[in-house]
Amino acid sequence: MARMRFLTFNVAHARGTLPVHQGLRSVVKIRSNLLKIAALIKKLRADVVAVQEIDENSRWNGSFNHLTFLSEHCGLPFTAMGLTNERAGRFPLNYGNGVLSRWPIKHAETTTFGRSQLGDKGFLFIETEIAAGRQLPLINLHLHHASRKQRLLQAGKLMKFMTERAATRGAHWVAPPILCGDFNNPPHRPDATAMLLGFCEQTNNYTLLPKAGRTFPAALPALSLDFVFVPQEYRVTHSEVVRCYLSDHRPVLVDFDLD
Repeated sequence: MARMRFLTFNVAHARGTLPVHQGLRSVVKIRSNLLKIAALIKKLRADVVAVQEIDENSRWNGSFNHLTFLSEHCGLPFTAMGLTNERAGRFPLNYGNGVLSRWPIKHAETTTFGRSQLGDKGFLFIETEIAAGRQLPLINLHLHHASRKQRLLQAGKLMKFMTERAATRGAHWVAPPILCGDFNNPPHRPDATAMLLGFCEQTNNYTLLPKAGRTFPAALPALSLDFVFVPQEYRVTHSEVVRCYLSDHRPVLVDFDLD
């Protein structure tokens, strides 16, 4: 029996809790906040961390790889970056979703929902090897923040992807994929979160976590937007919304056991 600790966190480009643009933050402030996020990951003793709104090389945000920086300071040596926005040139802008892992990441794929404009969302699929030849699959997503129509279309694209990968790669999985990230809608509404949970429950008994607690905005949380979908093969022993003020979202922490 292996015990694992998992964390999902929209880090908001490391700008902190205030609703100001990250381009108005100094590089010193950005690095300072990333160091605090890394310290939180170490304090929580997380084994796998999924992050959203993480920058790779963006002029507005210090022009350095934030995921690599976190890895170097939090003790999780393996990373995968899934860029959903890419712009080169004099003012580069590159960011998306990322994963930090205690175990080697053997496979990674990025799907972007659309490349029509800046601010596009998408998901990162990874397989981290927790034992010889046995992979733990994970999907880290970020859905549209304003349009229910777009979220439902994005959920449909994700469901198609999950069905295809289960057929082609599932033989080496220890369990179906954990699904996590910033869903940008609560589960009690007829929206993408409920749609995805219904799909997952058709093929496997998934649990949506956290069962209580709100994640946004971090200072005075009013909405539940960030979730972890856990398959029945993982026996959940604890979950919580972590109280912290390092982003406009609060992270979600889940402990589980796996044979």
